[in-house]
Amino acid sequence: MERQSCRVHKLVADVCLIRDGEVMLVRYLNTSGYDGEPGWFLPDDFLRYGEHPKDAAVRILKDQAGLGDVEPRLNHVESFEGHGYWHLVFHYVGELAGPTQTSAGANVRGLEWFPLERLPPAEDVGHGGWALKTLQ
Repeated sequence: MERQSCRVHKLVADVCLIRDGEVMLVRYLNTSGYDGEPGWFLPDDFLRYGEHPKDAAVRILKDQAGLGDVEPRLNHVESFEGHGYWHLVFHYVGELAGPTQTSAGANVRGLEWFPLERLPPAEDVGHGGWALKTLQ
């Protein structure tokens, strides 16, 4: 039986991945799941049906950055209404020590590490700088 998507809620996980004072941000090829926004994002995705948010965070890092050995921890949960849906966002944090090999996933157009003191300007970040607000 095929499951229909919810028409009321959006369950999302994202990961703030820190390495040596830098944070990883991504840009997506297909932006339809991101309200058509072309800017930088913390790696994120919708939760799959029945998926635990932590499992989603681990999947996101593997699928979008080729990282399979990161153990993210829940930092906080955000809830808001937007684009006709009630969003529940599970914000995870992960840390890496030293140089790490990453590889952009199938829907990742760009993957870059930004020094925390030199993040991209809000106009270059999806959803009006949402990732910058999350990082604060």
